[in-house]
Amino acid sequence: MATLARGVAVQRSLVDRIRTPRYAGYLLVLPAIIYVMSLIGFPLVLGIWYSLTNTTVAAPGHFIGLQNFVDVLKDPTFRLATRNTLIIGVIATAAKITLSVGLAFLMLGAFPGRGVLRILFVLPWTIPIALSTIAYKWMFISQYSIVNWILIHLGILSDPGINWLGQAVPAMAAVIFVSTWRAVPFGAITVLAGLTAIPTDVIEAARIDGAGWWARFTKVIVPIIAPILFIALLFDLIFTLTELTVVYILTGGGPVDQTQVLANYALQVGVSGTQLGQGAAIALYMVPVLLILTIMSLRHIAKREGM
Repeated sequence: MATLARGVAVQRSLVDRIRTPRYAGYLLVLPAIIYVMSLIGFPLVLGIWYSLTNTTVAAPGHFIGLQNFVDVLKDPTFRLATRNTLIIGVIATAAKITLSVGLAFLMLGAFPGRGVLRILFVLPWTIPIALSTIAYKWMFISQYSIVNWILIHLGILSDPGINWLGQAVPAMAAVIFVSTWRAVPFGAITVLAGLTAIPTDVIEAARIDGAGWWARFTKVIVPIIAPILFIALLFDLIFTLTELTVVYILTGGGPVDQTQVLANYALQVGVSGTQLGQGAAIALYMVPVLLILTIMSLRHIAKREGM
């Protein structure tokens, strides 16, 4: 009986401990931890191991240390892909934030048909990215480019137009355009949420004090929504740096690797080229930058919650 009573007491102690806010929080977050470790943690660890071996699709390989990372640094295509990734990331992110703010202000205004216009603005974000990129590939391809047709009929270009996907600069412009078009609606919704949270009496007080539109925007609105803009900026930059689908479908990294990015090059080397070790090393070169951006985002969120 004493043993039974002791067992019941231990069970009650465990139950009481689990019911406390501290342990209940751990218990509630446990499914998310298992999910993240299963779908992200395991592939990451496996990728790190592959990067330290000469594993291929056909053979398991053996440990070679950091040789893959050294070999990749000597690869001119890797350096080109790194440059393109940074260029696309910076330009596309700047364009996304600028257009998102402008679109958010447009959706904030009161005018007939605002609800319909909001739905139309959100549509690009709801369309599967692969489907929309295929559509843009047909629009940009030189043989039957509707983009060239419009620009030629407007007198902006002369026949036969631009070979959008066959030249380096136009192909990069096409990639940046499609990446921006896809992400602007989400950024606009994020900024719109911040704008609607601004007290109208604050803006009205600034207007009564004689502040013009630009002064109200820069001195009142921007400081209030700055944290939201910062988070949106970091998230957009992370998503753009890891973007694969647009380049993979639209240009495949061409012409002659001129639009190659790290994510697509890692796929080509690791899967198409069967060199899993080198492909993993290429992909892991993005991790330090993404880790820094993620830590900055989390610290900023934690600071906001502590205010």
